[in-house]
Amino acid sequence: MKKIAILTSGGDAPGMNACIRAIVLTAARFDIEVIGYAHGYNGLLNQEYASLRPRDVHNIIQRGGTILRSARCDAFKSENAAQLAAQHLNTLGIEALLVIGGDGSFRGALHLSQFWQGQVIGIPGTIDNDIVGSDATIGYYTAIETALESIDKVRDTADAHERVFVVEVMGRHAGFIGLHAAVASSADYVVVPELIKDTKTELNAILSQLDEIKRRRGHCSYVIVISENLWAGGATELATILHKETQLECRPVILGHVQRGGSPVSQDRLLATKLGAYAVEEAIAGKNRIMVGEINQQPVSNELASAWTNTKSLDGYLVKVQTDFFNLSKQP
Repeated sequence: MKKIAILTSGGDAPGMNACIRAIVLTAARFDIEVIGYAHGYNGLLNQEYASLRPRDVHNIIQRGGTILRSARCDAFKSENAAQLAAQHLNTLGIEALLVIGGDGSFRGALHLSQFWQGQVIGIPGTIDNDIVGSDATIGYYTAIETALESIDKVRDTADAHERVFVVEVMGRHAGFIGLHAAVASSADYVVVPELIKDTKTELNAILSQLDEIKRRRGHCSYVIVISENLWAGGATELATILHKETQLECRPVILGHVQRGGSPVSQDRLLATKLGAYAVEEAIAGKNRIMVGEINQQPVSNELASAWTNTKSLDGYLVKVQTDFFNLSKQP
């Protein structure tokens, strides 16, 4: 193998740069040239690329975002786009394309493989942690830490003013950030996609718990963590409803894209380094249409399509713990 390419696609995730670094340094060991495409699949279609050498990735492991930039590319879904991309890859003599991103990025890679004879390998980079085949995804640990720091600060002001805060985190289809941040921050209630029944049921449960807390402790702080797009109008609307129902001061806090930013924490740097290096080794071994991941601290590879055809489950015991801790009806 003489030449491989990398691109980062979809939403950015802390640790993507660490992964790029690992790919470049591992490829250099085997005398393999690395081409980096800018702006995801858009760069592949527009031939927007640059050669990446070890000196180009010096001192980037701690940087958030991605030096290759990232973007979504709806145009890439067409057959003509995939054929054009295949032509561009062949023109440069690319033998394997490594795609760092989420399930949408992997779908694009599998789509490309129908029109290109080279190898495609996915590396899971998404803060949502919703990719099957890896215990965690690049960026997930940092996103939890960012959410946790914000909730801790909200808790301080909630305690000072005896307010209710509704904190909205990312994860419209997966509640990993919401659940883990809620448990780690001692949030009083959590609403995530996997556990919500309907908004009426959830509202009644929240109001019931608020009433019980007021009865036991008097006025005090109360923090709800909710995943985005689960409530019509989001955290702002839920806070408004709670204020009308309880007459308590309720404030929404929407963390938004701040969860994507910042320097990656150590776990993301280590995971990204391991997966980047392993992806190159799997490419050299001739693997195609796979995603690399980490299970029980061991690098693994799975069929690329399995990343989205199966559903990743929340930690059942953490769900139980969160539920048991705040089920006040069963506490003396």
